[in-house]
Amino acid sequence: MPKFLIERNIPGAGKFTPSDLKAISQKSCGVLGSMGPDIQWVHSYVTDDRIYCVYQATDEALVRRHAELGGFPADRVDRVYSVIDPATAE
Repeated sequence: MPKFLIERNIPGAGKFTPSDLKAISQKSCGVLGSMGPDIQWVHSYVTDDRIYCVYQATDEALVRRHAELGGFPADRVDRVYSVIDPATAE
């Protein structure tokens, strides 16, 4: 299944409490549960004013539909074609 990187502009995201992050995660998982197996959340990175999420989905439209149903911004959605790391240099 293709992998996507989603950039969500959320001012103050880095100041969210663990309770805030739990609520956001629960909302996301609830929406995903209603959408079926063609979309999966892998993990997210929280920075000062953005959350970057990694999803697997059959297509970008599903990623955008998840954002719409959950009330989450999806300011940028990019398909990931490759992953590199230090081992790639070997």
